[in-house]
Amino acid sequence: MKALGEAGLRLFVTRGLEGVTVDDITQAAGVAKGTFYRYFEDQTALVGMLLEPVRRELLDGLEACGRALSGARDVETMFEAYRAMAAIIASALLQYPDVVRLYLQECRGPAVGARVKVVELARLISRHAVDITEKSHTHGLLRPIRPAVSGLAVVGAVERLLLAVLSEEDIGNPLELPDALTTLVLDGLRLPLAESPARRKMDGKPNRP
Repeated sequence: MKALGEAGLRLFVTRGLEGVTVDDITQAAGVAKGTFYRYFEDQTALVGMLLEPVRRELLDGLEACGRALSGARDVETMFEAYRAMAAIIASALLQYPDVVRLYLQECRGPAVGARVKVVELARLISRHAVDITEKSHTHGLLRPIRPAVSGLAVVGAVERLLLAVLSEEDIGNPLELPDALTTLVLDGLRLPLAESPARRKMDGKPNRP
């Protein structure tokens, strides 16, 4: 099964999901075609297996960020929650670079064939991103931009940045990305200090509803 997974991943990244057949995978793995079907119902099942460790790690990180933001009342707490999530994304990138590349290459395509599992994960990530943004809005920590807009914009920016790392574009030290990304996102989305709930309270002004 390991040989099939490694062969399939190499081919998927190189040719794209639609450019690979079961015959291609078994030939690259050096096994009989029947061996593939002993472990996988079809290529969709193989893609699901490849994605699973990244899926689990990313969703655990997004859920943890959401829980942290549920109790966030200041920018520092919000920053730490986002930073922890960014560190998990960076960890997934370092541990599973080819799986992340496969996801990035295929996540915007139609949900057909073996791509179904990729698109399902993309939709889950988007829903969590919007949910996280809504929690930050609840406590008045972000600018009044619709969560569905700002949350999805952040997802798009993160995906483009990850693709740049995998494509070896000159963007500096990848280990510095979690802090840089968190600062960039929050500087763009958070309320100016003068409009924050804490400052308004200090100035004796009512908080906005």
